Amino acid sequence: MTVEKRGNPAGSGRIGEADSEGRGEKPVARLRLLPREESFFDLLGQAAQNALEAARALKELLDDFRDVGPRTDAIKALEDKGDDLTHTIIDRLNRTFVTPFDREDILELASQVDNVVDWIEAAAARLADYNVTETRPQAQELAPIIVSVCEAIVEAVASLRNLDKVSGASREINRLENLADRVQRRAVARLFREERDPIEVMKWKEIIETLEEATDQGEDVANVLESIRTKNL
Repeated sequence: MTVEKRGNPAGSGRIGEADSEGRGEKPVARLRLLPREESFFDLLGQAAQNALEAARALKELLDDFRDVGPRTDAIKALEDKGDDLTHTIIDRLNRTFVTPFDREDILELASQVDNVVDWIEAAAARLADYNVTETRPQAQELAPIIVSVCEAIVEAVASLRNLDKVSGASREINRLENLADRVQRRAVARLFREERDPIEVMKWKEIIETLEEATDQGEDVANVLESIRTKNL
């Protein structure tokens, strides 16, 4: 899109006319507004899909606890990709004149989606860093909830062009976060009740809490989405 500057501060002639000294046609200044605002929908969709890929990779790791190092490295690569997408969105915001909704909301949404990936990666990293040799049912119970949260985030972000549809996915994210809270409390209680090794208790308590935090970050995504919906309907 190009916008022609309408003013002519150098003289009284109109754009395209020769000036009084006969220097010929005056140049037309143009401001190009790139990228088009639709790119934000695509970039946010890519960020949401990246979070879902990370969640699925974590679930697969916890369900089949082998090759932990390479698989946690793969999740770290997805976390790096999420950072790159966030930086791309920030760059687009700095170079775009008209955005589909408030630029601070776009930035907040991108940041919150990235936070989900950060906490998924943090949980995976702890499995490797703490030399965990086998998974536990408590972690396996939380992993599919994280996947479901990310599926709902993908659905909600895809609905940004039709904000009437955002609320359903946002409510589902909130429901799943409440479920994860209950699962986490039961898991920690069981850990203290059944595990006799204090080192194992400390390791797994932190891993379980990190897993649950990923769903808390998902709830923050839902809050931003609802704010966007309220402002723009």
